[in-house]
Amino acid sequence: MKDEFSFISSITPKQIHQPSLNVGIGDDAAIYSGSTQYDEVVCVDTMVEGVHFTKNTLSPYQIGKKALAVNLSDLAAMGAIPHYFLVSIAISPQWTEEELEAVYKGINDLANKYQTDLIGGDTVSTKEGLVITVTVIGRVEARRRLLRSNAQIGDTVFLTGYVGGSAAGLALLLKYGRKADFSKEEEKLTLAHQEPQPQIEAGRILAQSNFRLSLNDVSDGVASEANEIAEASQVKLTIDPDKLPYHPFLNNGLVNKKLDFALYGGEDFQLIGTVASEHFEALKKKCSESDILLTSIGEVNEGEGSVYLKRADEQIKLLKKGYNHFSK
Repeated sequence: MKDEFSFISSITPKQIHQPSLNVGIGDDAAIYSGSTQYDEVVCVDTMVEGVHFTKNTLSPYQIGKKALAVNLSDLAAMGAIPHYFLVSIAISPQWTEEELEAVYKGINDLANKYQTDLIGGDTVSTKEGLVITVTVIGRVEARRRLLRSNAQIGDTVFLTGYVGGSAAGLALLLKYGRKADFSKEEEKLTLAHQEPQPQIEAGRILAQSNFRLSLNDVSDGVASEANEIAEASQVKLTIDPDKLPYHPFLNNGLVNKKLDFALYGGEDFQLIGTVASEHFEALKKKCSESDILLTSIGEVNEGEGSVYLKRADEQIKLLKKGYNHFSK
């Protein structure tokens, strides 16, 4: 079978039927016009036991919380405000009623934080494991949506927050299990994987800046998300590894893997994007006023949909090889 990204490309419709559709397959979420003032933003994501999580890496509560968080992250990458969500869940006999209640408590606690309402869904049975699909509906001001295709030559490439922590945390969880006696530093890393924080506030600040921005959320790794921006904008992104904002607790036995964790680990759910170089400092200041870290990690150059890592006097091409569901 083709890889995940090629498969998605092959099933993308060649035409659209509704004139209100502004952005379809190919970005973090779909956008359609709901009024002259706002665009409606919709995204969907599925988490499968044994693929995205196990009971050894996430508690039932964390599974529910993360299922909603990954969708909210997609809305953050569009600069949108979440309003509603739907949950479809396939339950096997291995899951108890108490565990399922904990899953929904995780969902509801995060929904309450962002004042997002559950408006429907579906519940079915399955023979094995747990499958949970969440659809989130939000809104962004017209003409302020943040797309992957907005990067231009001369832009600064930036990241919010820290990266690499989630992959490091997953490595610890896979090795020792979630009930292990972790140090405080290790617990910060495991929580980065178990309870990611969608960057809704950062997305709103970026959307309201009125600057031309491209944006993507770091779900599959910096390398993969940067490639998606480069491909959508048909430019070359050059990233300086010495400028990457690594998670502060990436040390000891994990420090040698920090570049791989940041580039290819994924699930940090920070925001990566580009802005005109002359506007970066102003954007950084806007973010810092809300205690949001914004770091310059590279630049946009002339090219055709590619990403390179800057190393001394050479540049190394970064392949789009973050987490891929169809890879072997």
